[in-house]
Amino acid sequence: MNPDRPFTLVLSGGGLKGLAHVGVLRALEERGLLPSLVVGSSIGSLVGATWAAGIPVQDMERRALQVRRRDVFRVAHTDMAFRRLLAPALYRREPLVSLIGGLVGGVKFRDLSRRLLVNTTDLQSGLQVMWGLPGLLDARVADAVVASCALPGIFPPQEIGGRFYADGAVVENLPVRLAAALGSGPIIAVNVAATSVRRAAHETEGFAATYIRGLEIVMQTQIEAQLRDWTGPPLVLVQPKVEHISMFAFDRTEELIQAGYLATARTLDELGAQLHQIGRGLHPTRRVHVFVDDARCVGCGACVGQAPKVFRLDGLGKARVVAPLQVWSPMDGGYVNTCPTDAIGVRHAESAA
Repeated sequence: MNPDRPFTLVLSGGGLKGLAHVGVLRALEERGLLPSLVVGSSIGSLVGATWAAGIPVQDMERRALQVRRRDVFRVAHTDMAFRRLLAPALYRREPLVSLIGGLVGGVKFRDLSRRLLVNTTDLQSGLQVMWGLPGLLDARVADAVVASCALPGIFPPQEIGGRFYADGAVVENLPVRLAAALGSGPIIAVNVAATSVRRAAHETEGFAATYIRGLEIVMQTQIEAQLRDWTGPPLVLVQPKVEHISMFAFDRTEELIQAGYLATARTLDELGAQLHQIGRGLHPTRRVHVFVDDARCVGCGACVGQAPKVFRLDGLGKARVVAPLQVWSPMDGGYVNTCPTDAIGVRHAESAA
């Protein structure tokens, strides 16, 4: 670690898609970039805690590949049968507790050699609680991570010191706001909760699938709102291509790790500068040319509502691009995916005719 060149790594939640964070750590390590602070939500806190506990990245990959559904999910049959709507969750706590305890042991935050913050939500007060801050160093790391992974309704909340805590993603799935206040230097934030891929009808059938899809949408909307007008310290957003994978897919681990690795390597290459040489704002940026396919456009006006400085409706009710050349951050261009007829397209500005 270079103490004179610190940076903060923020790892989002996203179910099993968060195994991409292991690949992120490998890519950073290969470039000699070791964070001075890791802030994690949900599975991001699990990966971050495993790293902070000193487990080498190669061992993290090996252990990730060994995890099976039964190691995490076991239906709480007794609670569901006898307590019904008073059952605390759909799945039992014990497998998750065992998995996390086997990775980080009984270590407390003050015993870690690497600085870690774990994002949780206090269910009584509704407030965000970051374990690892001064005054919260005597908690067991494993307890905080279990709480951060306790997605409401899926896993029971975790009791710590007489209060009950659940997934920090409820408040802030990508906790960059607190990372900016508590860390030093630039931020690398990894979002595995993107929702740009449309789901087929069968992928949203049943309680679990509907609940998870709704959660994906909520988390992505929350992240977009946070970052759209980011004015904090330099923030590099890494978004692994994992949106097509289910949050609870146990047969895609190798693909997830590789996606995290490739996205991090590609993003750092796109910066075109050293991490500590970039300016404030959201990175990386790219120049694009926006266009509309007249044959597809139905004149619904959704694009005008989202980006009135880019689009207008002409006299025939068709969308027209008034500012085709745009400089996009990773959060720009959402109107491309939300166009109901896929009429909006982009190409790299350098190749624009």
